[in-house]
Amino acid sequence: MSNEATVVDAPETSKGHPVAIVVTMLVVWIALTFLAERIGGGVSSWHAPSQEDFEFSGWFGTTWFNKPMLLAIIGFVGVLAYWLIASRRLKVIPSKAQFFAEYVYDFVRNIGRDMIGPGYRRFTPYLLTLFSFILVSNWFGETFVFMFPTFSRVSYAYAGAILTFLAYVISGFAKHGLGYLRVALIPSGVPPWLYPVIIPLEFLSSFITRPLTLSVRLFANMFAGHMSIMVFVGGGAALLGWVHNSFYNVTGVFALLFGVAMLCLELFIGFLQAYIFTILAAQYIGSSVGAAH
Repeated sequence: MSNEATVVDAPETSKGHPVAIVVTMLVVWIALTFLAERIGGGVSSWHAPSQEDFEFSGWFGTTWFNKPMLLAIIGFVGVLAYWLIASRRLKVIPSKAQFFAEYVYDFVRNIGRDMIGPGYRRFTPYLLTLFSFILVSNWFGETFVFMFPTFSRVSYAYAGAILTFLAYVISGFAKHGLGYLRVALIPSGVPPWLYPVIIPLEFLSSFITRPLTLSVRLFANMFAGHMSIMVFVGGGAALLGWVHNSFYNVTGVFALLFGVAMLCLELFIGFLQAYIFTILAAQYIGSSVGAAH
């Protein structure tokens, strides 16, 4: 009897919400239009995207306060405000908003529990902040108001990697004292005669390669994704406005449609990069506070 109820209810839960779909498509279309106008809708004014499009001059007579910095501040304030509001007036029977917040918290908490092991709870706030801030900052690149992923500037990716580096190194010394160097540099089971080879390699891996790969992976994916969207949307807009060439006009339509697909893909990649960064941060912390690696 329960199986029949499941079969009957399944189609209802799989239905989409037409209003949400329409709103989403309108937001995507407006985003494409905004980006196309920003790049240049005419053939004569449009130029191929380059790294110069990721450089912004400072505001108010400064060199550091620019659009990426503003987006970072907005992301920080937004994440802080969201979790402060979500943690107030919690109920035994949660509302939809509380359920969503608890789902995100449990998702990140489980990453810490699986990667760090015992004692993971004290690292959960850091991992939750890391995941939330990276995700929100990445999704700035798909909104028509901001239209720029913060982490496509490598300095912000470096900052996140340095914070994670400090988190797992300080945690390692706090847990093991100077013995952390042995945990970090000498894997268990390695014979002493291999120490001259293993120690330099482990030092390079733990203290140089980890923060470098963390930052470069995040930066490269967000930079390349935003550049691809600019190519298809800006190029499509230019082709669509090409005078007296129907082939170029039709090609422009397909380029813009592919730009929509790229926007949807970037939403997924933005989430994936936040997840990967968080899970690697938890793994590195776990290797520092564990007995051996």
